[in-house]
Amino acid sequence: MPPRYQTILLFGAPGAGKGTQGKIIGQIPGFFHVSCGDIFRSMDMNSKLGRIFREYSTRGELVPDDVTVQMWHQNIHAQTILSIYKPAVDILVLDGIPRNPAQAVMMKKHIKVLKVVHLMCPDKNRMIERLQRRALKENRADDAQVDVIQRRWQVYERETFPVLECYDKKVIAEVDAMGSPAGVLQQILTHIVPVQETHFLNPIAG
Repeated sequence: MPPRYQTILLFGAPGAGKGTQGKIIGQIPGFFHVSCGDIFRSMDMNSKLGRIFREYSTRGELVPDDVTVQMWHQNIHAQTILSIYKPAVDILVLDGIPRNPAQAVMMKKHIKVLKVVHLMCPDKNRMIERLQRRALKENRADDAQVDVIQRRWQVYERETFPVLECYDKKVIAEVDAMGSPAGVLQQILTHIVPVQETHFLNPIAG
């Protein structure tokens, strides 16, 4: 069995800033950011997995967990083949996956989670305002509706939040996500820089 990808998970509710922070961290040498949403958007819809994804999405149904993990793993593997992602050098920074405990269990054979950065959002009303601003900025008026945002939060609390129970509390770092992007990044770096330092000294530990 090949060594598992050394991984940091960015975790949090919708609008917590996972994608924003992931993109910034991915610009730092030694970190490689992957967004599950980006993987789905860049998928070849004529491939076998692409056709499966299209079949479910056109019916308005969620893609099964095993297919989601397979899609993610196929994408990551392709990036290693092309030397875009170098597992012996880079720490994988994941955003948007795993979305539920079943996916977390399936991914254990592929990743070794070194740190879970939990972006905390204690003020729900402020987070709703942030999501509304983002939706309008990105021309997604439907996503700016409060009832749509509330449903996304309910799905997160019911299905995604329990993912935290799949990991040792020692690797979970809580970060206040309500500050400025730079301020949140500063907090995150205090937790992930030591992880990178250890990885740099012992890069292929699996």
